[in-house]
Amino acid sequence: MDSDLVLALRLRGVDVLTAHDLGHIGEPDDFQFGVAIAERRALYSFNVADFMSLHSVRLASGGHHYGLILAQQQRYSVGEQMRRLLRLVGTKSAEQMVNVVEFLSAWG
Repeated sequence: MDSDLVLALRLRGVDVLTAHDLGHIGEPDDFQFGVAIAERRALYSFNVADFMSLHSVRLASGGHHYGLILAQQQRYSVGEQMRRLLRLVGTKSAEQMVNVVEFLSAWG
């Protein structure tokens, strides 16, 4: 995740925890998803295909997660990502994100 985006979100009061913060850079997607679930956090990623698959498998097996926010890489500037993420965070509660996949494109 872009450090400028992380800083901008944090300055606006969004509780952001990155793979870098946790020392998990390079870990596979299923590991990152498991960490997000253990931490009770929504996960933001550009890896749409893999995380849609993980979402489906998780729900099919009776599991749950705390939300996925997915976007196409290289589609949005840092500023546009921030605006859309802030709109999402300001609209949906943590409870409303459980088992939900949100696409950043819907928050323009």
